[in-house]
Amino acid sequence: MAQGLVELRSIDVVPDEERHGTAFSQFTLWLGANLQITAVVTGALAVVFGGDVVWSIVGLVLGNLLGGAVMALHSAQGPKLGLPQMIQSRAQFGVRGAVVPLLLVVLMYVGFFASGSVLAGQAVGELTHTGDTTGIVVFALVTAVTATVGYRVIHTLGRVASVVCAVAFVYLGIRLLDHADVSALLDNAHFSLPMFLLAMSLSASWQLAFGPYVADYSRYLPRTTSTRATFWWTLSGSALGSQWSMTFGVLVAATAGEKFLDNQVGYVVGLGGTGLIASFLYFVIALGKLTVNVLNTYGGFMSMVTSISGFRGQRVLSQRGRALYIAVIMVAGTAVALLGKDSFLASFKDFLLFLLTFFTPWSAINLVDYYLISKERYDIPALSDPGGRYGAWRWDALVVYAVGVLAQLPFLATTFYTGPLVEQLGGADISWIVGLVVPAAAYWAVARRHRDGGDRTGEGTEPRTKRGASPTVSGASAS
Repeated sequence: MAQGLVELRSIDVVPDEERHGTAFSQFTLWLGANLQITAVVTGALAVVFGGDVVWSIVGLVLGNLLGGAVMALHSAQGPKLGLPQMIQSRAQFGVRGAVVPLLLVVLMYVGFFASGSVLAGQAVGELTHTGDTTGIVVFALVTAVTATVGYRVIHTLGRVASVVCAVAFVYLGIRLLDHADVSALLDNAHFSLPMFLLAMSLSASWQLAFGPYVADYSRYLPRTTSTRATFWWTLSGSALGSQWSMTFGVLVAATAGEKFLDNQVGYVVGLGGTGLIASFLYFVIALGKLTVNVLNTYGGFMSMVTSISGFRGQRVLSQRGRALYIAVIMVAGTAVALLGKDSFLASFKDFLLFLLTFFTPWSAINLVDYYLISKERYDIPALSDPGGRYGAWRWDALVVYAVGVLAQLPFLATTFYTGPLVEQLGGADISWIVGLVVPAAAYWAVARRHRDGGDRTGEGTEPRTKRGASPTVSGASAS
């Protein structure tokens, strides 16, 4: 079972005898997942909406590092607990209360599946000479099959994509430098705080959006895997891959203008050449999108199972059930892709910033609880017991989460909503910073008060059980 290609586990704990791999696997997976066309488009948006090349790149670097550090802290939880990322939210929000952020996470997966399918569908359509619509459907089917196989094939795909996509991006970078007057672009630097913060927000939101599922892909690592190694390999792979792609996107948008905006995939491939080279580049685009869309599909399936199991108590899932959950994600994502494929670029930026509003508070609460309150130790059996130490609903944490979301609204700037304080900041969007700081401080205060009062459990060497919960199992002995 442990060596089979098809994964049999879902949200249950991975026992020690099935653990395998090294922390370096996180580098190849996240490098491959970020060397792809949507990251290129994300970087390009910094210029499309008014930024210059120099400060857009600097802003993207800072956002990738800050957001990537938060994302990598989530990744480091995987080897310790052997659990998918979002089931850990039950320790903060309650076994059933965790459904609140989970529903938003599922929407995120569907959105990213759709946006990835739009661009990959263009590439597949060109490769097969069938058009965008057929390309989107074919790509979605391949994604669903790959996600159904599971963990091992996902990491294999990441290793392949990290090499193939890196070679392609080196080649495309050389071709771009042949066409662009880079020195003129670098000389035209004019700092604008709103545009600088937009670039930071774009890349930070890109990284933070991985947070709700990043531990899903580190949970099979041996329990002895260094937390530091998991953190740094994850951060380096994700930040390097995304910054590489986004820098390329900045330069392409600055040099191509409307030609790139009208057809992102076609322009990038045309930059590389024609004939066999063009076919290879279309394949690379599809491969890069396949890597990350499989992560979105797999993460969506895990989140749906976690949501439903909080009410039904089911932890083990059949292969048929697994395929059904994945099919739901695929159908929903494909429908959104087909409906929105003609207005992709305009809606994608708002989608990224909208997601950031809901996931920065979740990240802040999860990380404060795991690292500062619970000290990397959870009662694993109680995560499935609504009558156990974590309870069914933790209303204090849900209130903190709501406060974290609402606190961002005055600072949020999108096309469909602009907060009242944005204009006073010169149009700058700093909502994601508020969304990290406010709920982190509020949750720390609430959780400390409960712990000091004897109501908060899950910390220390011998946390108590209540209401007949199973004996405490820490992150160090979770199987």
